[in-house]
Amino acid sequence: GDGGCDAIQRSGWSTLLGLPMALWGFGLYAVVVLVSLAPKASPLLRWQRQWRLVLLGLAISVYLTAVGAFVLDAFCVGCLASLAVLAAMFVWLQLRRPASAPAQPWGRWWAVQAVPVLLVVALLHVQQSGLLHQRPESRRAAALAQHLSDYGAKFYGASWCTECSRQKREFGHAADRLPYVECAPGGRSSPMTSTCASAGGTVFPTWVIDGIEHQGVMAPQQLAVL
Repeated sequence: GDGGCDAIQRSGWSTLLGLPMALWGFGLYAVVVLVSLAPKASPLLRWQRQWRLVLLGLAISVYLTAVGAFVLDAFCVGCLASLAVLAAMFVWLQLRRPASAPAQPWGRWWAVQAVPVLLVVALLHVQQSGLLHQRPESRRAAALAQHLSDYGAKFYGASWCTECSRQKREFGHAADRLPYVECAPGGRSSPMTSTCASAGGTVFPTWVIDGIEHQGVMAPQQLAVL
């Protein structure tokens, strides 16, 4: 529903390299159209290009849908509609395989085509999950995290909150020392814990320092000043 779409749009998974994921999807559809209208391509070459592009789009769409279900605990009607369109296009292309296509075993064909697609999805996962942005151990970050905890600051977050994960990555391996309060251990559909409900927080991440709320991801330097 709309709440699911809003949750996905507010997550770190909604953009890639600074551009909205929806724009990347539109770009894929545009390339498929251009390939389909290429005047000089043979029917076989046109079909092969269409098939590879749609397979890539379908794999990414399935991956993002899985992220929504298992990481964000949210679904978006627009995302599911795009997944359905890509699935229909893929089935249609499968049924229209040209008779001139190479007579090679389908297992080998799938292996050759699937490997680069899986590689792209793996790279997308590494980029979007922030595995490349994990900061190394820092004595300064560890000291700040411990000081925030000792000072009585609170860092309210949720298990499905991508921005909360970004906040933790700001501290690298020292994130375990942060005064983190998990507000939704059962996922998005579960009620907030009584501690978070009494604090009144509905936006994650939220820092409470000296009784004042600060919402959103904050750099360690900002937290040090506060």
